Amino acid sequence: MSPGPTSSRPTGTKAAAPSAATRARSQDDAIIEVTWCYYQEGMNQNEIAERLGISRATVVNYLSEARKRDYVRITLDTDIFRDHDLARRLVDRFGLQDAIVVPTSPAGADQSLDRVTRVVADWLPGLLEPGDRLGVAWGETVYRVAEAAPRVTVPDLTVVQLVGSRPAALGFAAETCSATLARRYGAHCVNLHVPLLLSNRALVEELKREPVIRMQLDAVADCNKTIFACGTCTADSHVVHTGLLDPADVDPCAERGAIGVICGRLIDHDGNGLNREIEDRMIAVTLDQMRGKDMGLLVGSGPDRARPMLAALRGGYATHIATCSETATEMLNLTENNA
Repeated sequence: MSPGPTSSRPTGTKAAAPSAATRARSQDDAIIEVTWCYYQEGMNQNEIAERLGISRATVVNYLSEARKRDYVRITLDTDIFRDHDLARRLVDRFGLQDAIVVPTSPAGADQSLDRVTRVVADWLPGLLEPGDRLGVAWGETVYRVAEAAPRVTVPDLTVVQLVGSRPAALGFAAETCSATLARRYGAHCVNLHVPLLLSNRALVEELKREPVIRMQLDAVADCNKTIFACGTCTADSHVVHTGLLDPADVDPCAERGAIGVICGRLIDHDGNGLNREIEDRMIAVTLDQMRGKDMGLLVGSGPDRARPMLAALRGGYATHIATCSETATEMLNLTENNA
């Protein structure tokens, strides 16, 4: 009789423990399986736990991890917000091409802004076409849109940084906003590789003559679509924190009529620039270049944003707007009162 099969592992030894890579793959597979069961098969968390032989807490953790990794994205049809009565009233009142209004969050202004930027992130790809050149502003609002943007490919899209670089808190810098959005859309990115503010005008003009910078500035001027916010001119504004407006100049600028900020440039009630001396030392899109676009998407919400956003509309910078119901109502009330 021939001997039976023998093991290649010496008697008494244990199988090698799975490698870290093997364990990671196993967990990845489990996360995907849990996600599929929950979102595609409609199973509840207890049913998934029973099927896979894991705890309900593990199911919850895997679903949370799937969201963090962008394995699944929960969206609402943007037509819900475009068809909102306030959105239609904004379109009619200001002659806009389109508008989105989301319900104001009872949790406060920050949560309302989060709602607005998330809906804009879903809306924006549908507003873009192959060959578009999208100019991207900076600041928290635009940064939030970029971070929430889905990973979709917009063919032959170019994303352009509209303002030069300037230190900004929490990643709100211009190059971060444009690069993040370009990466999400699989687009070519044109960054503006210069400081936003320089010490003297002669240096600005010298830099603008550099061939590489000249090409980047040509791309800024050539954008046919833009996404931007209109900030405030108070002591706690982004424009103050980034050093484009000295705290001591807040009140004098307000006396001159400053009510909003677009791409670092102050505007008055009618959307006209204040033409401060500092602007001759800035390298960024001009207010004139922000007008007359195929699309100018103005994004913002909050109790302090209604007047600046109105100024942006009066100045002709926006064709589309996205905001919350409270801000939309305030904007409409201000126009009725001629404020």
